[in-house]
Amino acid sequence: MTSTLLIVQIVLAIIITIAVLLQKSSSIGLGAYSGSNESVFGAKGPTGFLAKATFTLAFAFVVNTLVLGYLYTESNSASVTDSIVPANNAAVPAVPSAPENTAPAAPAAPSNN
Repeated sequence: MTSTLLIVQIVLAIIITIAVLLQKSSSIGLGAYSGSNESVFGAKGPTGFLAKATFTLAFAFVVNTLVLGYLYTESNSASVTDSIVPANNAAVPAVPSAPENTAPAAPAAPSNN
C-alpha cells in the first residue's frame, strides 16, 4: 500500500511542477508554449483552468503526504528488539531484590526504673 502511495506521490509532484510551469507569470515562463490552447479553455485562457487544476493537485498531494506519514508511523511503531529471542531460549533472570536489613539490632538502652 505504501509503495503504491509513494508512486502516486512522485507522479503528483511531477504533474504539479508541470502545471505550475505552464501558468503565465510576469516573465511568461513555459506558458508561452501553450498559446494554441487558449481557445480550448475559453476566453480567459488556461489561467482559470490551470489554477483550479493546480489547487486540486496540491490538495491531493497534501492528503497523500498525510496518509503516507500515518502509514509509515503505524508500521514503524514496534521496535526490532521486541521480537528478539535469546539463542538458547533461556529466560532472562530477574534482578535480585534488595536484602532485608541483616545488621544486628542496636542494644537497648538501660532503663532507669
